[in-house]
Amino acid sequence: MKFVLYTHSLVSDWNHGNAHFLRGVLTELQARGHETLALEPDDGWSRKNLLADQGQPALDRFTHDFPDLTSQAYGAGFDHANAVADADVVIVHEWTEPALVARLGQIRRQGGSFTLLFHDTHHRGVSDAKAIADLALADYDVVLAFGETLRERYVRQGWGRQVFTWHEAADIRLFHPHPEIAREADLVWIGNWGDGERERELAEFLIEPATRLGLGGSVHGVRYPDAALAVLRRSPLRYQGWIANADVPKEFARHRMTMHVPRRPYVEALPGIPTIRMFEALACGIPLVSASWNDAEGLFRPDRDYLRARDGQEMARHLDALRHDPALAASVAESGMETIRQRHTCAHRVDELLGILAARGTARVQKALASREAA
Repeated sequence: MKFVLYTHSLVSDWNHGNAHFLRGVLTELQARGHETLALEPDDGWSRKNLLADQGQPALDRFTHDFPDLTSQAYGAGFDHANAVADADVVIVHEWTEPALVARLGQIRRQGGSFTLLFHDTHHRGVSDAKAIADLALADYDVVLAFGETLRERYVRQGWGRQVFTWHEAADIRLFHPHPEIAREADLVWIGNWGDGERERELAEFLIEPATRLGLGGSVHGVRYPDAALAVLRRSPLRYQGWIANADVPKEFARHRMTMHVPRRPYVEALPGIPTIRMFEALACGIPLVSASWNDAEGLFRPDRDYLRARDGQEMARHLDALRHDPALAASVAESGMETIRQRHTCAHRVDELLGILAARGTARVQKALASREAA
């Protein structure tokens, strides 16, 4: 089958973590014999910011790191009807412009035989409900929400006809341990500053414990304000800016531990949804300590797959224990990696996606899947 994916960007992962997951999903679909094409706006903010921040070589990394994936940029005169004419499945991400969301629904309503899905991986369903309510989703066959609480929100508000939970996951072709790399530093944090959604949390759970314990290491991410950079300069941690996602597994391998600090909107309004970085870190076999979040769907085994910290003092105790107890660190790392491989890989998510399509896809898609299954 042919899958066409409308995404904010596949080429750029600058402040755009959803690109990580989508790259893994498309790679897995291709490995199973499907054809894939990503379509992204030529003026997307992630692409423009990566180019301004890092230059053309950073954009060129996509072709180097993911040579089998194709992403085509579209502008104002692009023929979207022609682009999806031979598609079996069209997936439209939540950051797609509302007018284009509506246009693709219209194409489906006017005779398109593809299955049309809307994919939401953000908190606007609770933080900016009007923006989602105003989207024209009536002609979409399926909505994919990246957590059960978000799915329930869609159902309660009547946004979309059929809504399924479809969590993000790790691409274990890319995210896996690198035992050949020596661990040379204590702590690595990889995450973007965002819009002040975890400013307090990063001070309490990252900077203060690292400073108190004298933990050397690295901080990667973008959009850090000058005040945050000044605080980091006074800590033992080195701020190193943007990192290509393809380089992250080796960066994890150079450090003894990492942490997960969820954004406040997810903790307060959308429990059960971790960041993509948590899946990726556990897949790489690095011990992880997480600030408090409610694993409402039982995705992981708390205190086995990762250690939980209710406040900065508990975070410091866990980090200190991991530093001085190699057996504990190895146990946490192995347990977390086991859970990812058993439940949370892009292969698992493609299985789920194909299951949804087999049950709720158009007749064309159901027939194609049944033929593959029979074969």
